[in-house]
Amino acid sequence: MSAADREPRVTDKPKKPFLYVVVCAAGVAPDAGKLVAAAQDQGWDVGVVATPLALGFIDRAALEGQTGFPIRSAWRSPGDPRPLPPPDAIAVAPATFNTINKWAAGISDTLAVGILCEAYGMGIPIAALPYLNAAQAAHPAYRRSLGQLREMGVLFGGAEPHKPDAGGGADRFRWQEALELLTPLVRCTG
Repeated sequence: MSAADREPRVTDKPKKPFLYVVVCAAGVAPDAGKLVAAAQDQGWDVGVVATPLALGFIDRAALEGQTGFPIRSAWRSPGDPRPLPPPDAIAVAPATFNTINKWAAGISDTLAVGILCEAYGMGIPIAALPYLNAAQAAHPAYRRSLGQLREMGVLFGGAEPHKPDAGGGADRFRWQEALELLTPLVRCTG
């Protein structure tokens, strides 16, 4: 083998890790592009998976333009090509009361929760940033679900629950925290 054969070529450039951002229907969801931008700045390629209700909260065209990939929300038909590469890691942000409880219970009734349920069996690192109100957070099912997901290796961050009927906390929602949790687990070539 000659020296020229051993030199890296442009096509040998290391692949960027791929991050799925799972967006749930919550008041901070319109700002999901902040997480996408931060991840891209750190060397990730990013695709967005939205719960069906989250589609009403996000700017689909803007996120698709930002990522270069279609937003996934529904199951694809057998034989259809996969629109996103497999993930190296997943950030669930914002993670709602509903999604957290269904995920912990293994209720795979949406593409987003189905991906989260499968990710455990595939060993894919996941960080979740809950966004919910204090009344929801007080529910025993939520505490059990957090415990179950932590046992499964899910990393949690996120702002403190806000007051019921107040929304809020958007100014305290740290999108970057998902990357702070995941970056030690996945090497970025950025």
